[in-house]
Amino acid sequence: MFTFVSGNLALDFAGTVGRRTTTYEDSLGGPADLARWLVEARLVDTAPDCDAPDLARAVELREAVYRSATAVRRDQPLDRADRALVNRFAAGAPPSVALDDHGNVRRTGDLDAALAAIARAAVELLGGPDRGRVKECEQSDCTRLYLDTSRANSRRWCDMARCGNRMKSAAFRARQTR
Repeated sequence: MFTFVSGNLALDFAGTVGRRTTTYEDSLGGPADLARWLVEARLVDTAPDCDAPDLARAVELREAVYRSATAVRRDQPLDRADRALVNRFAAGAPPSVALDDHGNVRRTGDLDAALAAIARAAVELLGGPDRGRVKECEQSDCTRLYLDTSRANSRRWCDMARCGNRMKSAAFRARQTR
């Protein structure tokens, strides 16, 4: 099961790796995981065909998005190669959407269309007015990036139910042992 707590499609995709600086937990262990993520992210209704080279391309995009978002968060220039890669993916056509006979949204497209949508989300975020709201979770071993949409721009954790709860529990235990 994947989590979608970053507030932005591209950041959620970058978040398919957890704990980048410690145990490095990659939830895209194989092509089937990538296909399942695309469906769970609601990019497409039917999992596209994915093979090992497709997964490698997707991971290349994911890492370029992560590095670019980290650079934006630190107010540093984007790496030229990462920017070119994201732009190349973003130039593709995104998945198609249509209403079916029952008024439900149907999303169709192949892997390239889904990756284009992810790259477009990255371009819009990293080049748009919300770029200053990209943050990294403050939980000590979490490296997930998220979009802080709180009014005061004061969100501290990627997910209150997981990282926020851990941090608050640890602070409570520390106060109790004094």
